[in-house]
Amino acid sequence: MKEDLKQSRQISGSILIVEDEAKMRRLLELNLGDEGFTIFSAEDAESGLKLLRSNAVDLVVTDLKLPGMDGLEFLQTIKRQNAALPVVVMTAFGSVETAVEAMKAGASDYVLKPFSLAEMQMVIHKELDVRNLREENRTLREALGKRYSHPNIVARSPKMQEVLSTVERVAPTNATVLLGGESGVGKDLIARAIHEKSRRASGPFLKINSTAIPENLLESELFGYERGAFTGAVASKPGKFELADKGTLFLDEIGDVPPATQVKLLRVLQEREFERLGGTKTVKVDVRLIAATNKDLRAALEQGTFREDLYYRLNVVPIDIAPLRERREDIPELVKLFISRCDAESDNAIEGITPQALQILVNYHWPGNVRELQNIVERGCALAKGPLLAVEDIHLDVRPTKMTDGGTGFLPEGMSLEQWEDEMVQEALRRAHGNKSQAARMLGLSRNALRYRLSKIGIADEVEKGE
Repeated sequence: MKEDLKQSRQISGSILIVEDEAKMRRLLELNLGDEGFTIFSAEDAESGLKLLRSNAVDLVVTDLKLPGMDGLEFLQTIKRQNAALPVVVMTAFGSVETAVEAMKAGASDYVLKPFSLAEMQMVIHKELDVRNLREENRTLREALGKRYSHPNIVARSPKMQEVLSTVERVAPTNATVLLGGESGVGKDLIARAIHEKSRRASGPFLKINSTAIPENLLESELFGYERGAFTGAVASKPGKFELADKGTLFLDEIGDVPPATQVKLLRVLQEREFERLGGTKTVKVDVRLIAATNKDLRAALEQGTFREDLYYRLNVVPIDIAPLRERREDIPELVKLFISRCDAESDNAIEGITPQALQILVNYHWPGNVRELQNIVERGCALAKGPLLAVEDIHLDVRPTKMTDGGTGFLPEGMSLEQWEDEMVQEALRRAHGNKSQAARMLGLSRNALRYRLSKIGIADEVEKGE
């Protein structure tokens, strides 16, 4: 059975090993050759470059400390010639800063000496998985008409189609994924989709939000604790990493993880092992980590609040999810989905939504994204008087949102003056329960001026009785 497992993991490809220490170079040649790879090797960077020029290589493994041209310069030369070629660097345990510099220069990953051959194999398989993923994604983007779908995820817009195409390709690999996007865009749904389409689908999927747990308890939640580790620890308890073994752990708001916990996270990603809080026994786990953030982690790197080495370990396959205001094509289907859920859970049967009410939802700027849309639809379903959601059932939050640093304070973030005026018109129409003449009086506009603004928004202006 072990032999079958080994055969299933083999990936055809060629690897260049650049290592000046003969015993280490020979050990890697034999081990990776047994894995099914074609191996080229060199004792210095200059010889390695000659081999690259004359042979097709899928991945490079190089030491950073080399005679003559050092490993960092060798890496930079490779990237100038072939930016897509993955390079894994080896460095001494005390030279993490050098490894981070290599990651900045384009290295795909790094291993710290001394390392196990199993760790090196894992890193190489992961990097080749990611390389294949990127190549296939380029091919898929060239194929016209290809559409992707997943239960509970609406993806009519090109931006969401691109997200789902990446999910399809990254899911079968073990690559760590970093999800980015504003609060409420659906990062948890994308994380679950990756899990459900992966080889780990039969294993557990656990979620933990670092902002929902006090900083002093987060480490014990992630890694568990032994009896007596702290006051109140009357019995040992496994953490989320142990519970997610052979499955997926989704760590939301990774940017808020405290520095001490970041160190332990880095170790789990590098070595797949840790100790419980207050314990000495090393626990080994097989967990895929999917992280998510609504912050700019690069800004956190500059501020020194997030570790560079952890960032590069997490950011193997980044997936950015666009805000709802940039994928308005998804709004009608999302509304339909949320109405169907309300209909199934409530006695107040709602059959659909009027075109005028839907147009208001499409035109809104959605600072709270899909989560806000869901709340507004659910509120409308609960309060609606008829079988269709009408304009008067749509209660938007038209208060200015929090300004970003340096904002003018006049308009909500991401909104133009024209969009703000359109929302005021729609809010007046809602408060007037659809009565256009009353809405015009509330806005201080003539009936003709309101008619023009409604046509610009896309709301039909039917003639009212008495006009």
